[in-house]
Amino acid sequence: MASALGLTALGVLSACGRTPAQTDESGRVRLRVAAGGPPDALHGGFYQALAAGAYERRGLNVEILAGPSGADIPALLAASAVELAIGRDSFLPLRLIAERAPVKAVAAFLQKDPVVLLAHPGQQLEDLTVLRGRSILMEPKDQDAFWAWLRARFDLTPDQARPGAAEDNLKAFREDPDSVLIARLTDGGPEAVARAVGFEPLVLFPAEDGYPSYSGLVLAPNAFARDNAQALRNFIAASVEGWRDYVHGEGAKGDALIRRANPDLPQRALDAARAALRARAMVDGGDAALYGLGAMTPERWQAFADQTQGAYPTAPEWRDAFTGQYLPTRG
Repeated sequence: MASALGLTALGVLSACGRTPAQTDESGRVRLRVAAGGPPDALHGGFYQALAAGAYERRGLNVEILAGPSGADIPALLAASAVELAIGRDSFLPLRLIAERAPVKAVAAFLQKDPVVLLAHPGQQLEDLTVLRGRSILMEPKDQDAFWAWLRARFDLTPDQARPGAAEDNLKAFREDPDSVLIARLTDGGPEAVARAVGFEPLVLFPAEDGYPSYSGLVLAPNAFARDNAQALRNFIAASVEGWRDYVHGEGAKGDALIRRANPDLPQRALDAARAALRARAMVDGGDAALYGLGAMTPERWQAFADQTQGAYPTAPEWRDAFTGQYLPTRG
């Protein structure tokens, strides 16, 4: 969760005067984008757009700033260290609204959250109701996010949560045949886990079993979006181009930049992630199939807010968490 200082600064930011974006020596609008952690296929379309010149062709000078896992996106926005940020799930915009921070999601490039649940093979796991009584292994940052939804939706108990470091989680998963491990498709999770534990895990995909979160969200402070509307529209339009090419083209240019920023991520993980993005229609399915890449709908936001009511310090007004006004014209 964001620090109180970061959220307070965001509130002050909204009260200030106009915030026009800076330009470079060529007159291009400079946009710094916080990746929110080490980049992987969650950021693929943005890196593809950067590598292919889609931002530059629209008069933008875009820099994607990678950082450590769990980077404090609200603090970066509050300090004006970045103009935009990429969020991995719908919890972040709603938490910001609950804290009265003036930030909105302006696009969602993954229609299905890439979170998966991995289990030992040879079991009958038809749906997520079979999770009761099992140890759920997770990274600490999942406790206040995906686990909050999972626990509430399937009546799980707090003692099932087993937060820990990645290496500890893999060891526990290998040794406990009834355990379940939270992973993500965008960093090649199932493939990487299989290599580490020596067997192919079963994969449960919550996005196809009721989990309504978006992912790959573009987040923008309200004042910045208001004062730089055309630049924001250009950024989203170029990102649409990048995501289309990343998923349905070769994606090599985007992958090369991702691996330069995150050399610990092997190409095989990116290949597995891009195959999953295509096979599960994670980018161009859902609302995007009807309204175009990046689309969001009130129905999805309301469903997510209704299903995660206990996850916020105060009840957020979900309508304030997003806007579609900077997306390309629906058609």
